[in-house]
Amino acid sequence: MTGAVAGVVTEEQATGLLGATGAALDDLMARAAALRDEGLVRAGRPATITYSRKVFLPLTTLCRDRCHYCAFVDTPAQLRRAGAPLYLDDERILRLARAGAAQGCKEALLTLGDRPEERWPEARAWLDAHGFASTIDYVAHAAALITAETGMLAHANPGVMTPAELATLRPVAPSMGMMLETTSRELFTEPGRAHYGSPDKDPDLRLGVIADAGAAQIPFTTGILVGIGETLADRARSLFALRDLHARYRHVQEVIVQNFRAKPRTAMAGAPDADRDSYLAAVAVARLVLGPDMRIQAPPNLSDPGELALLLAAGVDDWGGVSPLTADHVNPERPWPHLDDLAAATAGAGFTLRERLTAHPEYVRDAERWIDPALQSAVRRLAADDGLAAAGHAAATHPVDVVRGRVSAQGHGGSGIRSLLERAAVDADTVAPDEWERLLTATGDDLSRLVAAADELRRFTIGDTVSIVVNRNLTTTSLRRVAREPGDVTIADAVLIAEDAVDLGATEVCVQGRIPADEDPELYLDLIRTVRAAAPTLHLHAWRPQDIADLCDRGGLRLDEALGQLRAAGVDTIPGTGVKVLDEGIRARVAPSDLEVDRWTEIVTAAHRAGLRSTSVLFYGHVEQVSDRVAHLVRLRDLQRETGGFTEFVPIPLPTPAHPRGASTEDEHRAMVAAARLMLGADIRHLQIPWTRHGRARTADLLRAGGDDLGGTLLDGRVRPDAGVEDGLELPLADAARLAASLSRRLRQRTTDYGTPPAARRPGTAA
Repeated sequence: MTGAVAGVVTEEQATGLLGATGAALDDLMARAAALRDEGLVRAGRPATITYSRKVFLPLTTLCRDRCHYCAFVDTPAQLRRAGAPLYLDDERILRLARAGAAQGCKEALLTLGDRPEERWPEARAWLDAHGFASTIDYVAHAAALITAETGMLAHANPGVMTPAELATLRPVAPSMGMMLETTSRELFTEPGRAHYGSPDKDPDLRLGVIADAGAAQIPFTTGILVGIGETLADRARSLFALRDLHARYRHVQEVIVQNFRAKPRTAMAGAPDADRDSYLAAVAVARLVLGPDMRIQAPPNLSDPGELALLLAAGVDDWGGVSPLTADHVNPERPWPHLDDLAAATAGAGFTLRERLTAHPEYVRDAERWIDPALQSAVRRLAADDGLAAAGHAAATHPVDVVRGRVSAQGHGGSGIRSLLERAAVDADTVAPDEWERLLTATGDDLSRLVAAADELRRFTIGDTVSIVVNRNLTTTSLRRVAREPGDVTIADAVLIAEDAVDLGATEVCVQGRIPADEDPELYLDLIRTVRAAAPTLHLHAWRPQDIADLCDRGGLRLDEALGQLRAAGVDTIPGTGVKVLDEGIRARVAPSDLEVDRWTEIVTAAHRAGLRSTSVLFYGHVEQVSDRVAHLVRLRDLQRETGGFTEFVPIPLPTPAHPRGASTEDEHRAMVAAARLMLGADIRHLQIPWTRHGRARTADLLRAGGDDLGGTLLDGRVRPDAGVEDGLELPLADAARLAASLSRRLRQRTTDYGTPPAARRPGTAA
C-alpha cells in the first residue's frame, strides 16, 4: 500500500498552524503543496488530480439523528407532503442508476440517514413490508442490484455500522465512507451544539467504526467538517486521530476536508460559513499531518469557482465524486461544477484531471487484499492498468447476487404510460416524436403520472431547491445618446440604473431591445463598456440575437467580429429570446418581424462557440401544433449537444389580447413543463417557470411539474423603473422564499449561469 503516513508536524504545532493567516498561511500552503506533489510523483501520476464520476442516490432521507446543520433529512410527514417515498424502490434506484450509467458514471453513491427505523415507525413498517431486517440490509440489496443491472460500483455511506454490517456490505460495495467530522465531545454533549441529540455523532463511536472498517480491510473514506463550532485544537486532534487509525490499518483511502455551509431552515441557519483562510489552513495542515501519500479531498461545489486554485495550492489532490446527472442532495444549494469547467480550473492551476473509481487506485491495484472476491471482476472491468478509471464508458451488467427480489414501485398505473415514462426518464432519445406528442396532450391520470415522473426527475437531478437570480431589466428600444423625448433612456441613465441595481443586491442586469434605427450602432458597444466600467461586478446579460443582427447589419461587422467586440466590451451572456417556434412558416404567421429561424440559429450557435451562453425558449399556445412543439424541443436539444451553451429552457405561453396569459389550458401548461423536463433534462438541466406570465399560484403548480427555477426578481429599482420591459412586476427574495417553502423546498439565490453568488443574500432578507 501507500508509503509512510507520518506527518511533519506535532499536534501542538498543527493547532498553531491552523490559525495561520497572511504570509504565514502562504508559507503553510506552499509546504503542503510541495508535500502533495511529492506524493503524486511517488504514486506514478505527477500533477494529476482525481475525481469520481458518480450518480448520487439518496436511498432515504429519514434519520434518527438531529444534527443542527443538516438539511438532508426529512420526517415521514414532510415526505408525504412532498409526494416522496420513504425509501427508494428498485424502479427508482434503477432509473437513476441507468441514467447515470448512460452518462458514463461508474460510481453509485448511496447516502441516507442513520438507522431511521429506530426513530420512525413508518420506516420500520416499510422495511418489514419489503422483507428487510434493517436499513443496512436494504442498502446491501440496493448496492447489489445496481452493480448487477448497470455494472456501476456502489460507495456505501450509511452512517454508523457494526462489524457485522460492514461484513454485510463488503461483498457489494468496494468502498465505504463515514465522516468523522470532529472528535469534539462538547459538540456532542452540550445542549444547543451541532451534534447534541444525535446518538450517531458520538466521536468515540465514529472512531470505532473507522477502526472496524480497517480491521475488515475496507477502503474507507472519512474526513473532518470545518466550522461547526469546534476549536482549532479539536481540528488538529481529529486529523491526528485519522492519521493514527490509518497508520494501524492502512485503509483510509482519502480524507475529506469539508467547509461548513449554513443552510436555511436549520438550527444553525444563522451561523457563519467557514472562513476561507481557516478552511485553506485546515486543508494544508491535513496534508502536513497525513503526509504525501494520503489523498486529500475538497468538495469543489462548496467553494466558489475562483477558489479552486487556492485549494489546489493548499495541497488538495482529489475533488471527490462529481455528478453530471444528480444533485448534491446534502448541499442542494451548491450545484456540482460542470466537469468541463472543473477540468479547465484544474488545468489552469497546472494539473491534469483524471477519473478514478470509487475505490482509489492503490486499493484497486491490490484488489486481492482490499476488494471482496465477489466484486473483483466488476472493479477490473472499469479500471485502467494504473488503477484509475478506464477511458470511455465501461459500465455494464455484472453478475452480483441480488440480496432479495425487486422492491416494486406503487401506484404508477397502467403499463403503457408507465413504460413510456420509464424510457423518457432514463433515456429520452428512445422516445419517438409521436410518443412525445402523447405526453404533451396527456390529461387525467396519464397527466398525473407524467407530472409525477417529471417532478421526481427534477428532485433527483436538481434537488429540492427553487432558484432565482436577483436582477432587473433594461429595455433599450428607446436608447439615445441624447434624450429627445420623455421616456428615452441614455447611457447616463443606464449607469445610474446599474449602480442602483448593485446597491439593491442585484447580480445581473438584462439588457435587450434593438436601438432606434437612426442611432449609431456603436451605441450597442458603448452602453456595455460604460456600464461595465461603472459596475464591474454586475453580470451583463445583454442583446438578443436580433439585436446582434442589427449591430452586424448596420455596423458592417461580420458575426464573429460583433461577438468578439461584445465580449471585449463586457457582455457575459445573451438572452436566447426573439424566436417563438423554430419553424419558418410559423414565424411568418405569428411574428414576421422576428429573425429568420436559420439566422437566429446561426447567431446563437456562434455566440455559444464564442463563449457567450444563452437561455432557450419556446412560445406556445398559438397557431403551432403539438408536433411543432416536439420538433422545436428536439432542435434545442440537438443544438445543446453541439454547443453546450444553453443555461436553461423557458416554456412561455404566448399572450394575446383576449388571453393575456396565453390561451393554453391548465393541463397544457402542466404537460408542457413536465414533458420538457423529461425530454431536455439530461442536456438542459434547468427549467424556468416565467412567473410574470403565469401568476404566482400557477407558477407554484408548475414548479411541482418539473420546474426548478423562477428566473429573476425583476427589481424595478429606484432609478427609471419604467426602463424595464416588465416594470411593475417584482418578486422579492422574501416572496420567492415563501413560494418555495409552500412546496417544501428551499430558495437558492443563483448567478445568471446558475452558479452561487460570492455573497448571496439569505432568503427572507430584503432585496
